Amino acid sequence: MNSPPSASPSHPSADHVRSALTWHDVVWLGAIVVIGINLRPLLTSISPLMPTIRNATGLSFYGASLLTSLPVVAMGVGAFGAAALTRGVGEKRGVAIGLLAIALACAARWVASSGFTLLATALLAGAGVAAIQALLPAVIKQRFPARVPLAMGVFSASIMGGGGLGARLSPWVSRAANSWHAGLAVWALPACAALACWWLLVRRHPDSRATGGSAVSPAPAFSPWITRRAWTLGLYFGIVNGGYTSLVAWLPAFYQQRGASVEASGSLLAAMTVFQAASALLLPLAAAPFRDRRPWLMLGLLAQLAGVLGLIVLPDAAPLLWVGVAGAGLGGVFSLTLVTAMDHSADHRVTGQLVAFTQGIGFVVAAVAPLVAGGVRSWSGGFVAAWIMLAGCIAAMIAVTLLFSPRSYSRWLRGH
Repeated sequence: MNSPPSASPSHPSADHVRSALTWHDVVWLGAIVVIGINLRPLLTSISPLMPTIRNATGLSFYGASLLTSLPVVAMGVGAFGAAALTRGVGEKRGVAIGLLAIALACAARWVASSGFTLLATALLAGAGVAAIQALLPAVIKQRFPARVPLAMGVFSASIMGGGGLGARLSPWVSRAANSWHAGLAVWALPACAALACWWLLVRRHPDSRATGGSAVSPAPAFSPWITRRAWTLGLYFGIVNGGYTSLVAWLPAFYQQRGASVEASGSLLAAMTVFQAASALLLPLAAAPFRDRRPWLMLGLLAQLAGVLGLIVLPDAAPLLWVGVAGAGLGGVFSLTLVTAMDHSADHRVTGQLVAFTQGIGFVVAAVAPLVAGGVRSWSGGFVAAWIMLAGCIAAMIAVTLLFSPRSYSRWLRGH
């Protein structure tokens, strides 16, 4: 059984962790929630409306899958530019740029009339999400050094919750406005609101880079490209989240193929993200007193595996149960993987680079998953073979989890 860790630079003392949240902490957490809500509707709003979008734009089956995959590719590739963006404008201004890109991309969908235009908005929005997901964890590490699991759990939960809102509200807006454009473009409004909130919060606390200040000490020399642990975390994050991108892209189509309506299939996707949001918050909080995150990562992976096996064996018996269990596993492991990456160093600049690299590799890998699942579906005529492939990947990641021993945290940066 794991015991609570002793105080260390990367794991604060228990007294520090138990100190009460200040009103300023609550304001920052609120801003994190408002931002996180905007990071997934650009994906989940597409899936329930996919048949309508294909009919209106003439997108092929493969082209339609790119509307989900391209933003994820942009999230991965864009994350590699996080260090340059930090040096150029600072972390907080970089987050603002990301929110602006999301707002512009969603607004452009109001007038998008072709598949090419939609794909361009997907790339722009994905780049904005990449900037936020790569830079905000470093801000969180600096602002909440003793509460990283809590703050990252809140951030991840808000991301998942935003995904659920996208799946649930976009079909409703589309039907109410009699326009699929409205169902996609409406997400420009919360992005603008988040940008205004973030600007008001950080205007009194600008980045040291933006104000000409300097860091207290130089960041340790570190290159994730030549660090084996960084690659392991990136591939792990990518394969695990391949389950998320595959289900976001194809879960509604899977149940529509089995006779469900657009609204019903969208509701299942929304329900999945509710469980994701709850687990993204609760699993890191449960793991917070323990330095070893591996048992909790395995718990999340086992839940994801159980949900996928349910889709294979008894998809119509209890669809809400299967998507709920799978969603809980997906959300918890998403959040806790990033917490585990941040455990590796007390320096927020180093963890910022590590988390950005983890997401860079991870989202590129995750972007491939729905394309492969779509190809398997075309080949087999159904989704069962794709779900079997996904189950095998989850089982492999359960084994990889054993590598993340807390003893390795003190060795991972050696030589860099």
